[in-house]
Amino acid sequence: MGPTIHDVHAWRFKVVPGLIEVHADPVRFRPMHDPVGRGLHLSSGAALVNLRLAAAQFGHEAVVRLLPDAARPSVLASVRLVGHHRVSREERLLYAATLRPFPAGRPATGVRPPLPVVQELGAAARLDGAALRPLPDAQDSVGQRVVLTTRGDSPAEWLRAGQALQRLLLSGTARSLCTSFRYGTLDVPGLADVTEPGEVPQVLLEITQHADADAHPHAGARLFEPPIRRQDERQRRRQRVG
Repeated sequence: MGPTIHDVHAWRFKVVPGLIEVHADPVRFRPMHDPVGRGLHLSSGAALVNLRLAAAQFGHEAVVRLLPDAARPSVLASVRLVGHHRVSREERLLYAATLRPFPAGRPATGVRPPLPVVQELGAAARLDGAALRPLPDAQDSVGQRVVLTTRGDSPAEWLRAGQALQRLLLSGTARSLCTSFRYGTLDVPGLADVTEPGEVPQVLLEITQHADADAHPHAGARLFEPPIRRQDERQRRRQRVG
């Protein structure tokens, strides 16, 4: 499961010695609908999360590098599987969510999710280098509107936004939340009031909970565990994933 941005996936995995690479697929890429490739990078970032989660189920730690080779811009990311990784409860829940249908749209009797749930989703976004900013209530919205931001607007930041978006969608699926989103030019009232200097809005989301639903998968339990220290891919240092 991943963000449905194109009618076909415009990326592909390629296994090379010691690595799994994520490549842009020129045959399936539709530049007419995605002229700068923002959607391609968002979708590829989402695929990276699914790959990382799958690797964790088999006891592998995933070391990710974004845009690893400037001479090959079609290589969007590389993943190296190393060592022994003890799969976490969060990784099990999110991986299970990849096997379930994505509950898009609004439920007939929807309400805003509780504030602690929104805050937990924000913590999830930070794991992948993004931020989640709640927006003021809108008359035409029954759910909680939020904007996913990054610290820049480069292809690497689009990949980070795609990873954060996928983590949010999977978390919402695990909690039976309904989520809709759009990206591109985001002209939303109140957007400038909730973003910090230097932040670039990447994706606008509306998160809705069924009126009679419990947004917590297990009473008293947190879906996301305390984050493991991460390191910047640009500096080419190892990072723990999950």
